[in-house]
Amino acid sequence: MGLQDKYKAVIDIAKQSGARDLVVEEKNNVLHITAKASESVKQKMWDAYGRIDPDMRAGDLMLNVEAADFDEMYEVKKGDSLSKIAKQYGTTWQKIHAMNKDVIKNPDLIFPGQKIKIPKP
Repeated sequence: MGLQDKYKAVIDIAKQSGARDLVVEEKNNVLHITAKASESVKQKMWDAYGRIDPDMRAGDLMLNVEAADFDEMYEVKKGDSLSKIAKQYGTTWQKIHAMNKDVIKNPDLIFPGQKIKIPKP
């Protein structure tokens, strides 16, 4: 079993949760995982690592996760609006739009499947 297979759960959490700048590489029998993610995603990754190596003694993983400027990623669903999403997360549509200007050109036009960052409250 390779290290990427061993730590697949940690890597999957990062990928599925929208961690940014994710880099996974193996050097000298150590798997290095680097990313930027919200505190909740960071904790989920550490929890998954703890389930794989409870005593954290294997010494074959370097997990470097920086706190990101967003709380989590959200996938837009049919019927969503920025106002509706903002209300769900206790923020404003303006803050969501400002954080996602690269993805949302017009705040009145969002589409199912778009992945947007939700700002910290």
